[in-house]
Amino acid sequence: MSISPESIAAVRVVDVHKAFGSVVVLRGISLEVQAGEVVCVIGPSGSGKSTLLRCINGLIPVDRGEVFVGTHAVHRLRSDREMIALRKEVSIVFQQYNLFPHKSALENIMMAPLQVLGQDRHEVEERARSLMRKVRLAGKENSYPGELSGGQQQRVAIARALAMRPSVMLFDEVTAALDPETRKEVLLTIRELVDDGLTSILVTHEMAFAREIADKVFFTDQGVIVEQGPPAQIFGQPKMDRTRAFLEQVL
Repeated sequence: MSISPESIAAVRVVDVHKAFGSVVVLRGISLEVQAGEVVCVIGPSGSGKSTLLRCINGLIPVDRGEVFVGTHAVHRLRSDREMIALRKEVSIVFQQYNLFPHKSALENIMMAPLQVLGQDRHEVEERARSLMRKVRLAGKENSYPGELSGGQQQRVAIARALAMRPSVMLFDEVTAALDPETRKEVLLTIRELVDDGLTSILVTHEMAFAREIADKVFFTDQGVIVEQGPPAQIFGQPKMDRTRAFLEQVL
């Protein structure tokens, strides 16, 4: 029996383990994200949240377990061609903006579609300009990263990730390095993407934001998922003592 594309989860992680030397970071993580869903992953620092995103994106290999993004078996990908195909499906935005300082905002957004995908320059530039408008940075196309605020740089980084036209976006604590005012700008941008139906997984310390936008929340600690559920349950009536103890510290 064939499986229709509609029945395939956007992201599926099955019993994933990952260690760096003697330090075990993920201890059997499993989760599933459907197309159009917004999932927030919360937990203390060092609980494996960022490592999980990097495993989903194929940036680091898993030691054991399976990772699927759509029909891509990420844990089996080896060649550059396979990785490029994955990059069309899933993009990641990091806490650090990682923009090229000698390239303008527009050039930063255009680089991957041009160099990785080999797409037509005119079409890529039109898309990049449209994305600059989408993240409310019209008029900043020719500005260099050093001329932009932290929040503006992070929004350029989001536009750069969107330029690959991914079906899944990963956000790794993207507001952690920002001051309160610029943090709000970035959160508004993410909220608009989510409202557009973009499948998203966010590692975040922004608890109020997670409560507002998430369909599901996963609380992780020491490399395992301690508790998962809708935000009203996780934030309002957590079942596990460890979840309650964490939330008492951060809320």
